[in-house]
Amino acid sequence: MILSMTGYATASVELDNGSLTLELRAVNHRYLDIQLRMPDELRGFESALREVIAAQLQRGKVECRINHVAHSAQSGAVLNHELLRQLAAWSREVQDVLPDARPLNVTDVLRWNGALETPVASVDELRAALFGLLQQVLEEFSASRAREGEKLKEFLAQRLEKIEVLRNDVMPHVPAAIAAYEQKLSTRLRDAIQNATQQDIWDERIRQEITLFASKIDVDEELSRLASHLIEMRRILAQGGAVGKRLDFLMQELNREANTLGSKSVDAEVSRSAMEMKILIEQMREQIQNLE
Repeated sequence: MILSMTGYATASVELDNGSLTLELRAVNHRYLDIQLRMPDELRGFESALREVIAAQLQRGKVECRINHVAHSAQSGAVLNHELLRQLAAWSREVQDVLPDARPLNVTDVLRWNGALETPVASVDELRAALFGLLQQVLEEFSASRAREGEKLKEFLAQRLEKIEVLRNDVMPHVPAAIAAYEQKLSTRLRDAIQNATQQDIWDERIRQEITLFASKIDVDEELSRLASHLIEMRRILAQGGAVGKRLDFLMQELNREANTLGSKSVDAEVSRSAMEMKILIEQMREQIQNLE
């Protein structure tokens, strides 16, 4: 299969101390550009995350967003008994020195920084959860890119068929154009003959003019190369994999042949066909920019 550089996937997982959410999105780019957005407590995993993502992608501008939301202090929190004992000791010392001072109440204690402790996942637990989530997202991300790639493949195949039809339509027009030119030229030159003894000379002149005209409008090579490029494109699409750069090169070659075909044209139908080819090639070129 061929893969689009455009894709999106997201997933979440619940942890004892909170939740993790990972979002992966990508658009087309000449090279692989990975941008990571994550909280500071996860920065230690950045290098390893890049390696895992890069192992599955070759091109594209990829944005990976990771959110780590901790549970509220009231959810699963426990009292810090060591701090409570310290606060009680401080309270007694203050009361000894200042008997009229108001003692600490429960609200005061619970509001004290560090009085409530929430469970914190270990580094190993966090790593396992994070990379497990990444693999899950990458699977869905790859599936979305494959679905988009199949759509693009079908789009390109349809345009290739249209170009093939246009190429086949051009082929009979060239001999017909030469024959029409020969008839027109023969009529003009024969009408200009003043002396019957010049007949052989004029016949030779006609042959020379026809030969020159035929060489100017000969597009056999262009049509042959068009056919070869179309065959190669179908082969690449069938082979699959990272095809974007190769197909982009073939678009340049197809466009060159279509331009030459139009410049050599002396027939309205050939000119129309060349223009239609260029439109189809441009449509394909735009879509190929999205292929890996």
